Order: sequence, then structure tokens, then C-alpha cells
Amino acid sequence: MVMKKGPTKGSGGKHRNKLRGRGPTPKAEDRVYHKAHAAKQAAERRMRSDPRLAARRRADKFASADTTDLVFGRNSVLEALRVGVPATTLYILSRIEHDDRTREIVKIAGANGLHMLEADRLEMDRIARSGNHQGVILKVDPYQYSSLHDLVERAEKKAAAMEAASSAAARIAARPLFIALDGVTDPQNLGAVIRSAAAFGANGVILPERRSASVTAAAWKVSAGAAAHMPVARVVNLTKAIEGMKERGYYVVGLDGGGDKLVGETGFETDPLVVVLGSEGSGLSRLVREACDSIAGIPISSMVESLNASVAAGISLYAVARARREAGAKA
Repeated sequence: MVMKKGPTKGSGGKHRNKLRGRGPTPKAEDRVYHKAHAAKQAAERRMRSDPRLAARRRADKFASADTTDLVFGRNSVLEALRVGVPATTLYILSRIEHDDRTREIVKIAGANGLHMLEADRLEMDRIARSGNHQGVILKVDPYQYSSLHDLVERAEKKAAAMEAASSAAARIAARPLFIALDGVTDPQNLGAVIRSAAAFGANGVILPERRSASVTAAAWKVSAGAAAHMPVARVVNLTKAIEGMKERGYYVVGLDGGGDKLVGETGFETDPLVVVLGSEGSGLSRLVREACDSIAGIPISSMVESLNASVAAGISLYAVARARREAGAKA
């Protein structure tokens, strides 16, 4: 009998899988039939029933990833609601001791149709990421920036309309005034600048998109609601934006400690004007400084190296307003 060459009859590897291992032995607490598993399940049930952990879970559900969209504190929340800051939700501390401010907060929030949620102290602390909320937290919508072109058009139309006024002081006061920030990264400084700009009648604030603070809840709080009616524009390139405004007839005054003139005495105060402030540390960037028509400084004591950006903004805007009032009185 002739035998054919080739594989002989056998298993053909059919039982090879039975020789493979089944991996590491599961932990006792992961085996459903083991008493350690039952103990683990009981511990998890006890944790879920803990009121403190339940409060944390509720707070995590409503809290945002950061606090940039939250305004807290009774005065700040009330002012934000009074001026119509766009908001969605109001968190109120359960069993809060109401005063005139909280009563008005609840009244305005109800009239505006905001969601009002009660939360205990632990929940409020976790939502605000702070204990300094005074029992009220307002969740605001993202700030809507304006177009610089629209702001300039609006300011120039207002100035053109006021040219028909009989009062020279009114005509001069209505001339466009903007403040631009170069490298100011602190939102609290930005909020204070917005507040000063509103106080001295500026037409808007100009920010670069990069290396600059944004109008967050922190800026809302410091501005005390002024951000609701003081438009802010963001531009891709601050230097090009300044050069574009100069082509429209604006003069640009940069604020720097090494300026050769004093604020309010540059000679451009009664013209359409842009005041540019740099950061407290490095001041104006080179390109922005070169684009300015004049560099002005604030006389300060030699013991102080520089002023905070928001303080410098307030002083410079006041100096411009005073120069315009004096020019109007002389006209």
C-alpha cells in the first residue's frame, strides 16, 4: 500500500485555545460570588447616601469648568442685573438672610425669566470655587464683542450730529475718544479700565485678540456693570487697527513713563483721539509705540516705578476730559 505524502490525521490545532491562559485572577471584590464584592457594594451605597457627597455631585452638575462666566457677590450681581447683563441662571443660598439687595436680585431675575436654583453652602462654594459669594451667584452669557468699524462709525456719526450744536463745549466733548490696551492680561484691570472709560465718556475700548485679557465675569464684576453699556472691540492686529484709525483722522497718544510730554498736554486732546496703554511690566510694544503720534507720561514720585494700568487709564482719561472742558470754556 502506497502512503501519500502530506499531513497526517490529527487535531490540526483544534484544541490549541484550551491551552491558553485566562489572564490574571480577578480581585476578590470584583468576583460577584465573593463576600468582598458584597462589602464593596455596601460601601458604595453608603457613600452615595452621604449628604455631603450628594451635594458635591449636584454642585458638579451645575458648576462650569471655570469661573470666568460667573458673577458673585450681592453688589456685583445686583448691578449686573440692573444694567441688563445677559445671564441664564441665578443660584441662591438656601435659607439665606435676605436684605434689600437680595430681594431686588430675586425680583429682577424673576422678571427677566432667569432660572433660579437654591443650593446649600457647600454647593455654592463649589460652584463659585470660593466662599466669598455672599449667597448669590449669577451665570452670565459669553460677552458679545463689537466690531471696531461699527464703533468708529457710531462715534463719528455722533460727533457729526453734535457739530450743529451751539455750544462749543458740547461739540468738543462729543469728539471721538477710544482707549486701546496693549498687553494688559489681567481681567480685573480690564474691568477697571472699562469702568473709567464709561465714566469719562469714551466711545469704546479696543483689545488685541492675543496676549490680552478678555471680558470675563471677573471683568464684569470690577466694571460694576459698566461693561453692559461700554462697547469693547477685539482686533487681530492692534498696530494695523491704530494705523487704520489714523487714516480716518484720529490721533494716537501712547502712555509711557518715558514720554516727552505730560498727559492732557499733548495738543491732541480736542481731536478725535485714541489713548493707548501698555502693560504694567513691559509697557508699550515697539510697533505700537512707533505708530503713536505722541508719547505722554504721568508725573509720579521717583519711589514708584510705574502705575497700575487701570489707574493710569483713569488718570489719562480724566486729563483728556479736563483738557476738552477747558478748550470748550475758552471757545
